[in-house]
Amino acid sequence: MTFTRRLVTGTLVALVVTVVALVWSAETALRRDLQEEAGHAIERDARLVRAALGPDSVAWAGRIREFARSTGYRITLVDGSGRVLADSDFPPGPLPQLENHAGRPEVGAALRGMRGTDIRHSATVGRDLIYVAIPGSPGTPGAIRVAADLAQVDAMVGRAQRGILVAALVALAVGLAVAVVAAGSVGRPLTALATAARAIAAGAAPRFPRSGIPEIDSLVRALREMHQQLGDRFDELRREKAESAALVESMLEGVIAADARGRITTCNAAARRMLGYPDQAPLPDLPELFRAKAAREVVGAALAGRDDPSRTLELDGRTILVSARALPAGGAVLVLHDLTDIRRLEAVRRDFVANVSHELKTPLTSISGYAETLLTDSPEPATARRFLETILANAGRMQRLVDDLLDLARIESGRWQPEVEELDAAAIVRDVWSSLRDRDAAAGVTFTLDAPAGGTPVRADGDALRQVLTNLIDNSLRHTAPGGRIAVAVRAAEGGTTVSVADTGTGIAREHLPRIFERFYRADASRSRDEGGTGLGLAIVKHLVEGHGGRVTAESGRGEGTTVTCWFPA
Repeated sequence: MTFTRRLVTGTLVALVVTVVALVWSAETALRRDLQEEAGHAIERDARLVRAALGPDSVAWAGRIREFARSTGYRITLVDGSGRVLADSDFPPGPLPQLENHAGRPEVGAALRGMRGTDIRHSATVGRDLIYVAIPGSPGTPGAIRVAADLAQVDAMVGRAQRGILVAALVALAVGLAVAVVAAGSVGRPLTALATAARAIAAGAAPRFPRSGIPEIDSLVRALREMHQQLGDRFDELRREKAESAALVESMLEGVIAADARGRITTCNAAARRMLGYPDQAPLPDLPELFRAKAAREVVGAALAGRDDPSRTLELDGRTILVSARALPAGGAVLVLHDLTDIRRLEAVRRDFVANVSHELKTPLTSISGYAETLLTDSPEPATARRFLETILANAGRMQRLVDDLLDLARIESGRWQPEVEELDAAAIVRDVWSSLRDRDAAAGVTFTLDAPAGGTPVRADGDALRQVLTNLIDNSLRHTAPGGRIAVAVRAAEGGTTVSVADTGTGIAREHLPRIFERFYRADASRSRDEGGTGLGLAIVKHLVEGHGGRVTAESGRGEGTTVTCWFPA
């Protein structure tokens, strides 16, 4: 039942009870007052009867009948013992045998010298009567009783009751109308408040009513303040959630969270990338996310509420460290660390240490051996000179290796920045060839430079470009036999300038081309060491060119020679 119906029903019940109580109390009070008034009037008439009787007892019966006819009363005369002497309701003549009236309340009081009154049903006349008895005077009966019918009183009470009922019904109708209006004035704001509360719960904008009722307006103000506070708290929660989501998305580690049923609730971009799922692709449940058995064991333990120690797993060729933790409310959180690059760098470091050690071991062995021979033996001057030249050559080889390592470390560390200027690439090529053509390896090798007559400018760091060309031409000299050819071409290209060094040397097998720019990588390791290479020249070339924002490529084949092209942006 609604509040309005409850209020109207309660008001109606209260009004009905009030009207009933009012009618009953009014009827009772009116009847009591009328009966008292009637009693006093009857008493006055009884006194008149007593005064009119006189001393002649024979005339008493006639006189009371005359008086009864004029007033409508019933008059009874009783002697001192309670015996009825005369009664106006009986015709003249001897009275029938009547009951002694001494036991009647009003008669008993009158015989004792007091006024007596009683209302009861008369068996003689068959209706309710009011009896008033007064004691007689000297020369009269012991008690004079006058009885009157209450029909007149009942009629007056009935008319009063009808008037009261009409007034009560009018008051009831007015009260009911007022209750309906009051219930509406209170119920409508309450209904509007309920609608506003539901809107708040649904996240919509509420509309708060204005009732003009202080108590309801106070409730409206409290609800409005609550809505404002909830909005502020929700904004703060959304901001914290967005910050947490941004933090999780920005993590390099993969983060996966699932509920107690294994349904994934959070999976950042790093985790999708490690597991090979596109950004918007749907994800299966956590137990089905991994194909590796070891990963499924980790997930099962976490969903069962057990914290599993971190495990290193191989997933689709990647090395992943998986850490799983069970959540207190059920579910699990997995953190994935991609160790692939770390393991690759560790392998590179191990290879680097091994390569450097190997590169230094050969010249150190030569230097140590020849120096020990010079110390222990006394070779001929020509032999001693040859030994010393070998020691010097190996020391120079070690020096070049150290210099290349230092250059490469400086470039890779980011401390080196090219000082770009506009250079004449053809002139630098000629300078580099001039510094290298006196080597024994240059004997019998034809060198050509193909550059436009007006020159082709290139924007680059002068020292870096000279080192790039030196390393490339030096490589070509070491792998080109006498009678071969080295050609350098400088060309303007789209968006920059290309400088290419081509030779007719032994060439490189095509399967080795993707790795020739790695440190210490050699397609023919034994021959390169015999020719004195450090294995770092092409790596330095790659870093120097890319430091300018350019790129370097190589084309070759076994026995077909090699062409290395460097592109420098304009």
